[in-house]
Amino acid sequence: MAARHEEIAEELRQAIDRGEYPVGGTLPSESELAARYEVSRGTVRQAVAALTSEGRIGSRQGARRVVLGNRRSQSFAELRSFAQWARAMGRTATGHVIEQHRRPATQEDAERLQITAGEDVLQVLRVRGLDGELVLVERNVYPLWVAEAVERIPADCESVVRALYDDIGIIFAYGEHVIDAIGAGTEDAELLGIRRGGPLLRIRRTTTTHAGRPIEWSDDRYRSGSVSFAIANSIGSNQLVRHVV
Repeated sequence: MAARHEEIAEELRQAIDRGEYPVGGTLPSESELAARYEVSRGTVRQAVAALTSEGRIGSRQGARRVVLGNRRSQSFAELRSFAQWARAMGRTATGHVIEQHRRPATQEDAERLQITAGEDVLQVLRVRGLDGELVLVERNVYPLWVAEAVERIPADCESVVRALYDDIGIIFAYGEHVIDAIGAGTEDAELLGIRRGGPLLRIRRTTTTHAGRPIEWSDDRYRSGSVSFAIANSIGSNQLVRHVV
């Protein structure tokens, strides 16, 4: 059963989507919302915080919240986890580890994972499918403190993020994404069933815990025509949303 603040947040989302609170307009005050829903102002603040984190409303304190957009952005979990994103979109995700092995960290590994070059890391090569079609090659590099947990994950595990949380309580809290386009090399072409040199959308990402400790860095390569990423900027928020093409 959803918490009361989650129910209120969902009702406000629907109201924004229906145009009851248009973009550029304002939400009722916390006191008015608390009276309407017969809850405390603290409960209202939790509901409003959810909408703020999604980029739907502005975060300015001491004033009525301005509506910034009527389209829900994706949660961090959905952006970080291919499986969770697919599930939220009503699609079916698959995954299969092609190979994984420990090796000495390169200088790039060391910089991204805040470790010493030459220290052992775990590299994992995984192929992802969406509704039965191969769309993504993932190359993940994990520091040693995560490696054993990753090695315990079944090769066909749908959600690595969920598996690591269930196993050792890791929470992927922050991520930095760099997006560009590249041509498919021989390995990528073979794994995705495309021609060598064909266009790929590449997402390089470093993810950390709440405390800023790097969990992994990855190089994800999407087959052309499979997904796109949309960014919506405003004073109050910057949204990154992954879409099926």
